[in-house]
Amino acid sequence: MIAVEVEIFTDGACRGNPGPGGWAALLRKGTHERLINGAEASTTNNRMELRAAIEGLRALSRTTDVSITTDSQYVRRGVTEWMERWKSNGWKTTSRGSVKNKDLWVELDELNEYHAVQWFWVKGHSGHEENERVDHAANEAIDDLLKE
Repeated sequence: MIAVEVEIFTDGACRGNPGPGGWAALLRKGTHERLINGAEASTTNNRMELRAAIEGLRALSRTTDVSITTDSQYVRRGVTEWMERWKSNGWKTTSRGSVKNKDLWVELDELNEYHAVQWFWVKGHSGHEENERVDHAANEAIDDLLKE
């Protein structure tokens, strides 16, 4: 177990699947917090969940000991259970199909290797304060996109 320097809480949201989507990441170091978010016009929920983790890690200015808390089993299990096998199989699944969202998985893999990351899962919409905040921020990003 590493000593965590930065906590990151992430969430993605999508209106329709595919449809307009948003992502958000809350970064916390001690008492300092930074909330970032963004949106895409046509995407999927899984892509937004991945984008949230990517952008959270990308926001770090140097190699860091990090904990990431996500409500996406797809993201957490992808990184902690499936990714090594995908890479050794040339980014193919066990059924020899192409890994969906490979572009984002490759990007997340590079960032995950750069930082010392511990991955945690929390049930979405269960009252977890930080998860509720990033869910709200991801949906606000969609609202802002749709206003443009």
